[in-house]
Amino acid sequence: MANVITLTHADTATRPPAGAAATYTVKEVAGLLRLSLGGTYQAIRAGEIPAKRIRGRWIVPVHRFHAWLDAQDNDPATGHLAA
Repeated sequence: MANVITLTHADTATRPPAGAAATYTVKEVAGLLRLSLGGTYQAIRAGEIPAKRIRGRWIVPVHRFHAWLDAQDNDPATGHLAA
């Protein structure tokens, strides 16, 4: 029988799939959240969205972004993410 490695959800949740980018651009995050580009930059600068600034460019790690998004609570009155 061939050697088989079984990955659990925890193993695959910590890294992007092979060939996928490890980071999002601010424009991609704006599209995912359906926010304006300016509003997304404002949220990143305020520390509301997890991001890193490298050589003057903002990048958003895919794993940290999705963990942050999953941790957000929805406001039951509006259905929008609570700040």
